[in-house]
Amino acid sequence: MSSTKATSTHTSTDAAGTAAPVKAKRSAETLYDGSGAIDFVGRRKLWYGITFVLVVISLLAMLLRGFNMGIDFEGGTKMTMPAGDLVAEQVEETFVDATGVTPELTQIVGAGDTRTLEINSEHLSQEQIDAARQAIFDEYQIEDHNGEPSADAIGDSTVSESWGSTITNRMLLAMAVFLVAAAVYVAVRLQREMAAAAMAALIVDGVLIAGIYALFGLEITPAMIIGLLTVLTFSLYDTVIVFDKVRENTSGVLDSRRSTYAEEANLAVNQTVMRSISTSVISALPIVALMIVAVWMLGVGTLKDLALIQLIGVIEGIFSSLFLATPLLVSLVNRKKKYKEHNAAVERYRARGAGELEDEAAEEVVHEKRQVATPVRRAEVSADGADGATGSATWRPGR
Repeated sequence: MSSTKATSTHTSTDAAGTAAPVKAKRSAETLYDGSGAIDFVGRRKLWYGITFVLVVISLLAMLLRGFNMGIDFEGGTKMTMPAGDLVAEQVEETFVDATGVTPELTQIVGAGDTRTLEINSEHLSQEQIDAARQAIFDEYQIEDHNGEPSADAIGDSTVSESWGSTITNRMLLAMAVFLVAAAVYVAVRLQREMAAAAMAALIVDGVLIAGIYALFGLEITPAMIIGLLTVLTFSLYDTVIVFDKVRENTSGVLDSRRSTYAEEANLAVNQTVMRSISTSVISALPIVALMIVAVWMLGVGTLKDLALIQLIGVIEGIFSSLFLATPLLVSLVNRKKKYKEHNAAVERYRARGAGELEDEAAEEVVHEKRQVATPVRRAEVSADGADGATGSATWRPGR
């Protein structure tokens, strides 16, 4: 009997359909499924302020510190030799004593038996090169690939200033062609306001990356320019992906008072944020691996320059595509009269809807107060057939 009761109680509990409390989503899950509702667009003034400060710092760094141009752009002399057991600082001192010129860079690149010591300096005359070669050989007895001491193991190469000027002009031409091509692409691919916002974000990318190189004195090399064009293309691609989702969400937004253009654009950023982050992380992994190989294993300067600019660009590209491009787009769109009127209509609709809800709630309260309780007839109680033992509690006349 007891077991039957227990079973029925359990069944009645199930039949009641008591819902278990829904577990709140973690922030990572809301980011992944696009329901996190991070207010990227609503906080656009904050992002504009941060961007303005970073751009000002970058411009000041470029104006005050300038750029550390590599030998391929400025011209100069590079001397190379097998590193062996050489110490870069000691060889640099010998070089300065022999030539009277302080080198711009002295480093050991490569790994194992392929390690090479490089000395980059301003343009040297042939007499200075010969004096430096002989002084370094006399001091350290540099060995050639056969293991024999030889002054010929110390090589040199000179890049003239005219060649460096030619490379610089070609670099500027490549940047101009890239910007024009990017502007044409986004103008055809996207709406006018989207194209303007994408190009503005792209220019900010270039300024911030250039500012980082000027601020920290990183060397500008041809590999760096190639990497810069690559990461700018990556940033533009990421922005176009976000804008595609914005265009999809905002299609027909003027025909409904449910939401504004800014709200739909913000939803689009939330729906693509995890994709942007995942793409950037996946892109950064091989870049980090390239830096490890280039710096710690091979010491190849070209690979290091290429990996460094790409890593900086990928990180900066996340900021521009998520926090700058779409807020800029919303600011441009909201300047149009029809979108201003639509925003006002949405606000009026929501205010009227809130008022109607309040009126309905007030009517429900009044209705509940006016309800009259129906008398409940008390059931007669029979106590094992005893009629007079327990009578009704109602008073009757004549009793």
